[in-house]
Amino acid sequence: MVMFKVAMGLLSAGALFAAVPALAHGQEIGNDLDRCGASVKGPALLVDVRGFAAATGKVRVQSYPATKSAWLAKGAWLNRIDTVVRPSNGGMRFCMPVPEPGRYAIAVRHDRDGNGKTSISHDGGGFSNNPAISIFNLGKPSIDKAAVKVGPGVTHITIKLQYMS
Repeated sequence: MVMFKVAMGLLSAGALFAAVPALAHGQEIGNDLDRCGASVKGPALLVDVRGFAAATGKVRVQSYPATKSAWLAKGAWLNRIDTVVRPSNGGMRFCMPVPEPGRYAIAVRHDRDGNGKTSISHDGGGFSNNPAISIFNLGKPSIDKAAVKVGPGVTHITIKLQYMS
């Protein structure tokens, strides 16, 4: 009987931990703007990306937890939207859901030739809060400059793309 009670206690503890949501990494999602609509409870980021140098190639929008260890680290992104560049009035809009209210950062890359490789001299990029990028920081601002607070609803931000050339 004692073993049964111990086993049941372990199962209950396991169920408790299973109910706590973890920050899932590496989920590719579509750009469903309805997720940022008026009836949505959130949390999400509605991201306006402006300043495309050309209406060619692909754009990638990725969300990250706002921690130094995760920011721009390979495979540490939460959600990713990859799509063909189709700007309207010079910009595109994206809805990026996040797991829970908190601090997050967004990175955007415009791959002008759509080859899937980053060319610092040709491609563009941008980050939440629009920190300056240069060859001195290799186009990677600190998380302190890019982090935004996301509440329980939809948080709207605008990212201005920057190009080195």
